Amino acid sequence: MILYAGKTYDSTEQNRLLDELKGRITETLAKEPLDPGTVIDAIDKLRQDTLAGKFDDLLVNLPQDAVASYKTQAAVLLSKDMLRLKMKTELGDTGEYETDGAEGFSRIKVKTMPLGVILHIAAGNMDFLPAYSLAEGLLTGNINILKLPSADDGLSLKLIMQLIEYEPQLKDYIYVFDTPSSDVFGMKKMAELSNGISVWGSDIAIDAVRKMAPTGVKLIEWGQKLGFCYISHPDLDPDADEDLRALASHIAETKQLLCSSCQVIYINSDIEEEKKLFAQRFAPLLEDAVGRNKTDEIGVRARDTLVSYTARLKGMLGEEAVSSDVIRKRGCSVIISADSKLELSPMMCNVLVKSLPEDKMTKVLTESKNYLQTAGLICPDYERARLTDALLKSGLIRVTKAGNMSAYFPGESHDGEYALSRYVRRVNVEI
Repeated sequence: MILYAGKTYDSTEQNRLLDELKGRITETLAKEPLDPGTVIDAIDKLRQDTLAGKFDDLLVNLPQDAVASYKTQAAVLLSKDMLRLKMKTELGDTGEYETDGAEGFSRIKVKTMPLGVILHIAAGNMDFLPAYSLAEGLLTGNINILKLPSADDGLSLKLIMQLIEYEPQLKDYIYVFDTPSSDVFGMKKMAELSNGISVWGSDIAIDAVRKMAPTGVKLIEWGQKLGFCYISHPDLDPDADEDLRALASHIAETKQLLCSSCQVIYINSDIEEEKKLFAQRFAPLLEDAVGRNKTDEIGVRARDTLVSYTARLKGMLGEEAVSSDVIRKRGCSVIISADSKLELSPMMCNVLVKSLPEDKMTKVLTESKNYLQTAGLICPDYERARLTDALLKSGLIRVTKAGNMSAYFPGESHDGEYALSRYVRRVNVEI
């Protein structure tokens, strides 16, 4: 289904609508830029209705603990105060100002303007991401073309339609298509209409967009990243079980599907026996967390099982590395690996355990410099500042407590950059 100028159309109408879209875009660009206050008011109404249960029927296929978590985040992050703070933090002073100039040079006027038209190519590994990405484009006054991920089940479209119902003015700034990525012709037409392309996804997806994008179009890439946990002492005292339980809960809740999820647990040791003892200690904690986070939804359970067994079969066929030293528990496993490479785990609560002595940290991690994002850290308080500094110098973007690796913190950047600042342009006018 397509959402175009506030109305829905069948997908077969795509090419006709894209041909008409250029004219609509030029008309909208000639108007006064969209007031961010209008967008904030609409998002806040969406927040209020979400908390009141208006969209609960759309969330029935999601694990209920995840729904509760989403509502908790929405209560804060989609509030008017937090959205205004987001704009101030990510854009700074957007007011018009004049430079002092220099002798022999003209003075200039500086102002912030929308990029123009942004094509959002969203990934399907995170609920609400398509709608959230589009909301960021609206906050910066842009016209937004959203290509839905194939995994989207209609939730994004429903939420976006609700925004337009709250504020009809937004219909001229929102165009949603369910175009499959295999439709190269349709994707190119969207790209040609855009000033910027915001793409979320794997290396393959981003490379495809690079090849498709017209020369001069700004690429705003949010690529695949890998998260890990670093444990400074594998022989942690019993009090550290609280941190390990939090890490296990994080793995069980995210199923390791997010860029910030823990794929590898590194221990600060190169002694093989210490690595095995740690794995034996962690495995029952992970099993317990998986049991507490299991879902009765047959579709979700089938997906998790298929992903897990596909990874195992690939290992058996030699397509992926596989370790024979595996501690298997109900619904999960702890895989003891001989190397120190940062890599994607089999996911679905199957975590890798590897050695990484502190003095080798930078050497090992810089080998994965393009994929570094989040590190959870378990260590005594007196070591936290030193190890945090070492991780940041190695290229990490976020360092958190082990259980908060995928938590959102108001004011934080994404992959080291503020999204809103990438969706605007600074223009200069000679005075």
